Amino acid sequence: MTPSNGSRQYTIAILGGGSFGTALSDISANNGHQVRLWMRNPEQVQGINDDHVNHRYLPGFSIHPSVWASTDLQTVLADADIVLIAIPSKSFRSVVQQAGDLLKGKIVVSTTKGIEPVTFDLMSEILKEEVSDIRMGVLSGPNLAKEIVAKAVTASVIASEDDDLCEIVQSVLHCDYFRVYSNHDVYGVELAGALKNIYAIVTGMGTAMKMGENTKSMLITRSLAEMSRFAVKLGANPLTFLGLAGVGDLIATCTSSLSRNYQVGYALGQGKTLKQAEEALGQVAEGVNTLCQVHQKAEELGVYMPLADGLHKIIFEGYDVQQLVKSMMMKELKTDVEFMVR
Repeated sequence: MTPSNGSRQYTIAILGGGSFGTALSDISANNGHQVRLWMRNPEQVQGINDDHVNHRYLPGFSIHPSVWASTDLQTVLADADIVLIAIPSKSFRSVVQQAGDLLKGKIVVSTTKGIEPVTFDLMSEILKEEVSDIRMGVLSGPNLAKEIVAKAVTASVIASEDDDLCEIVQSVLHCDYFRVYSNHDVYGVELAGALKNIYAIVTGMGTAMKMGENTKSMLITRSLAEMSRFAVKLGANPLTFLGLAGVGDLIATCTSSLSRNYQVGYALGQGKTLKQAEEALGQVAEGVNTLCQVHQKAEELGVYMPLADGLHKIIFEGYDVQQLVKSMMMKELKTDVEFMVR
């Protein structure tokens, strides 16, 4: 069988039964590839195999009937050509270690947006540390899963130094509603995907507090400046932040109620505690963990990050939420656009 887009058929293993992993499985299967989905929960597995629905994360959306789910990691990975990893950052290393040699010789793409606690490792760095002999890439962008399974037009970025890998992933996922662009700046693309979660919390708070459009526009724009300033200090290319993985993903997560981090911020802006916000969400919001890691690293490196610093004070130091924007307005003045050639 040859997929409808004319490319070779691949066997694809997707690790992670959350909303984005499920959305990727649906795209891949619709494109004619054999798709195996690894999930921890037997009830979710049954929902995929019997009902073709992820009842927990994407209720009401039908997944392609050829997607086959299992709790057996070895079975899912055994004959896979391509492995897409879509699990929370806190579990990423343990799952990669569990997979071990089963990943060798395969194309392995991380879709996880986050930073590992303590080590400050991004997911690509964990892959390099834990597994040898793989072809590695990362997938990131403004990819709200509910819109993807609803087949709303969406674009993403595959980042890798391996051009052939980029072309393969593009062919596997490309369809009339999902387009994949390529980028060589793996670190920048991955860091952008992690950092934007912090600022989705900030703008969610702002929306709940009835801030005006001018204020929200300022918050998003200064968030982009803050993200890129931090990332460039760590070696990323500033131009990456002008693309889909940077400003594109930032806009999507800072303006959509589908964003988990935005929802957490909105709850905080309503006066709820972090615990109450996370319990209401019922899913992992990577931005809280990322905030802890970035705040500490920014202090170590001396990077000016007033928004992240203010949010950290609100969540972890009992700072008054009403003071976030006022505090930022009192900080020292900075240039509008950084990294410009003078």
